[in-house]
This record gives sequence, C-alpha cells and structure tokens, in this order.
Amino acid sequence: MFGARSVLRQGLQAKNAPLMQSLQPCREMATLKDISLRLKSVKNILKITSSMKMIAAARFAKADKELKQSFTFGHGSQHFYDQAEVKPLDAVESKRPVKVLVALSSDRGLCGAIHSSIAKSIRNEINTNPGTDYKLVIVGDKARGQLQRTHAKNIFLTFKDVGKVMPSYGEASLIASEIIDKIGDFDMGHVYYNKFKSVVSYNLQTQPIFTVNTIAKAPGVAVYDSVDEFVLQNYQEASLTNMLYYAMKEASASEHSSRMTAMGNASKNAEEMIGKLTIKFNRTRQAVITTELSEIISGAVAIE
Repeated sequence: MFGARSVLRQGLQAKNAPLMQSLQPCREMATLKDISLRLKSVKNILKITSSMKMIAAARFAKADKELKQSFTFGHGSQHFYDQAEVKPLDAVESKRPVKVLVALSSDRGLCGAIHSSIAKSIRNEINTNPGTDYKLVIVGDKARGQLQRTHAKNIFLTFKDVGKVMPSYGEASLIASEIIDKIGDFDMGHVYYNKFKSVVSYNLQTQPIFTVNTIAKAPGVAVYDSVDEFVLQNYQEASLTNMLYYAMKEASASEHSSRMTAMGNASKNAEEMIGKLTIKFNRTRQAVITTELSEIISGAVAIE
C-alpha cells in the first residue's frame, strides 16, 4: 500500500514538474510586504510633490505679478547707461584687475539647474582668466555651497535668507551698500542671474556693474549738467540697487516656475511608478496564490 502511494507521489511530481519550474521564480521575487511598503512610500512622495507644486504655483503667480512691476527699475537704470554710452573699459591700468561677480541664487533647492547653472558659469569665468583677481558676492546658500568647494578663497561676501518670502527693495539696497562699502575700488563687475522667459524656460543673464571711473569716462556724460564725482557716486549706488532689485525679481520668478515644473514632473513620475508597482503587486499576489493552491492540491492528491 505504501509502495503504491510512493509510486503515485512520484508520478504526480513528474507530471507537475513543468508547472513547479514555472512557479519557482516567484519565490525569488520581492515579497508582497516589500512591494506594499515601496508602494506606500511612493504614494507619500506623490503627496509631497503635489503639495510643493501647488505652493510653487501660488508663489510663481505672485512673483510674476511683482516682476512686471519691477521692469521700470531695471530698464530705467539701463536707459541712462545707453544714453551716456557707458561701456566696460577694454583695458585697465592695474596689472591684476579686480573683478566683482555677484551670484543671485536662493537658500532652497528642488528647482532644476537654477543654482548650478550660475555656479558653473562663474567657475568657467574664473578658470579662463587666471590673471584677474575675482571677488565673489553670493546671495543664497545654494550657490555658496557649490562655489565653496572649488573657489572658497574668492568668496568675499555672502548673504542668506534673502527673498525668503519675496525679494524686497530694502534687501537689494543692503546688498548694494555692502558691495560698495566693503569691496571698495574694483575695475569691473557682473551680476549673474536667471532671466524669466516662460513658465518652462529661463535664460542665464549677466548684467555689467559700472564703476564711477567708467561712468565718468563715458562720452555721453558730458551732455548732463552738474555731474560731478559725488553725483556719479550716488547714482552708481542707486542704479546698482535698482539693477539688483530687478535681477532678484527675475531670479525669483525663474526659481518658482522651475520648481513648479520640477515638482510637476516628479509627481508624474511618481504616478507612473505607482501604476507599475500596483501591477507588480497584483501579479506577485496572484503568483503566491497560485503556488499555494498548487501545493494544496498536490498534497491532497498525494494523501488519497
């Protein structure tokens, strides 16, 4: 009797061998608990990215509105330089010219290449002109953290918590005063910022900083009456404040629009991953159920 059962069991195992071989990889797959935890984690990420997208959209709407109101500050200062034909000096008297580079970034990330593009351009500028003494003025921790690793000796001034809500004229005035008072005399300068183009794009722009000596040597300044060194110095500080304020508004709009786009793409990727994990979870559960049913049927047949 026992011999007959043994022969029957061997026959069933041989008959079901292809089925068991096809179900064997299911045991090596991720368990249902692992997939469930992963699925829960991705759903939580989707909630975070969706919330950040809505917050960025609200802040972008406000930044775009304020940007349109700040056009007068940036275009007004540039209009005087165009009328006076102020241009950067081609040659400087000092053997090692001093150049100021102002990087406008922020303290928050998750907004694409907003900060890295500025840091990369400044690094290229410094590396391609080894004979120039660069002094970096960095607004925001993100650009400071990237430039600290490679050009820490060139960092002269840093500012944080600027534009935490929205950039203000008082913050731009403070930065301009610090540049003029602490850096002192310099030969040339540039402001690096991201210019808002559309909701999905922006361009890296550089705006020159003109010194009092450069403005005084412009050919078109002579047409203005009562222009002396004191007047030019005051106007330089006022125009630098206006230009920084306008550039900060452009950078703020670019940052919020880029963060809105980045969080939208992250939410889309999370939704796709949730769909794939859901399919994987269902298939794994079906494979487990099929394996258990096969083992139950084989055991029931074996003991008959």
